[in-house]
Amino acid sequence: MEFTSFCSAQEKKESFAVVEGAATARKSGRYTATHHYVNSDHSKRAAIEKPTEEVVGKEEEEGGEAGTDELVGIPIVPSDKKNNKNGVIFVLEKASLEVAKVGKSFQLLNSDDHANFLRKNNKNPADYRPDITHQALLSILDSPVNKAGRLQAVYVRTEKGVLFEVKPHVRIPRTYKRFSGIMLQLLQKLNITAVGKREKLLRVIKNPVTNYFPVNSRKIGFSYSSDKLVKMRKYVDAVGDDVNLVFVVGAMAHGKIEVDYIDDFIAISGYPLSAAMCIARITEALADKWSIL
Repeated sequence: MEFTSFCSAQEKKESFAVVEGAATARKSGRYTATHHYVNSDHSKRAAIEKPTEEVVGKEEEEGGEAGTDELVGIPIVPSDKKNNKNGVIFVLEKASLEVAKVGKSFQLLNSDDHANFLRKNNKNPADYRPDITHQALLSILDSPVNKAGRLQAVYVRTEKGVLFEVKPHVRIPRTYKRFSGIMLQLLQKLNITAVGKREKLLRVIKNPVTNYFPVNSRKIGFSYSSDKLVKMRKYVDAVGDDVNLVFVVGAMAHGKIEVDYIDDFIAISGYPLSAAMCIARITEALADKWSIL
């Protein structure tokens, strides 16, 4: 397992080992791992360990007993998937999801619980806001658009460049404490499966995120500083029904998303909005467009 640290080289293993999606080895010895590097849009490289093809084959033969991790409390939410219509994809960029060794255990860093720890390592606690990602995911997955089966996929890319997929039918925990535990396990194990099933509800995937977009997709980014101020309902109404919409929302406390795959940058309010509020406006406009009540 590889770690990076905010401290001196001597303290890397003991004080502040940051996990960027490292996989843990099985006690049974069935797991062997190779390094795979994920490229972000800022030319960052996040080292991720993943099972070799040989191990994956063993998992399939053994019914998923080796290499999958069930987490109690992650049930599947039924949704209406009878239609074959185009839908919507959400991408949460620059999510503050960083794992570090605090004391004797690994924890998901946040500004409330680790303020002193972050200051000691010359980091701004205000930048560590995993709760923003939590609220944004709840806003997406709770929306009528998702329950009507029109949500195609959700992707999250961390500040360190680790990309993972969230299935539309997963039920994210309501409390931050449980959400934090899930993110910690995901970034260490690389996937989380459904209770009693082999389906991977959350899984780390290879960059770039554009590899997973449909061909007929329109990528739309949001920024308060954009000169293009629009009413969300009119904007989505103008998009053809044969187009898959991809909305890219920043999941960080400050700043703006800086990616090169966005087709159109828009502002949907004259005031700065939280990620969850921005998503709520998007899903409300889509529900009106698609007559979802």
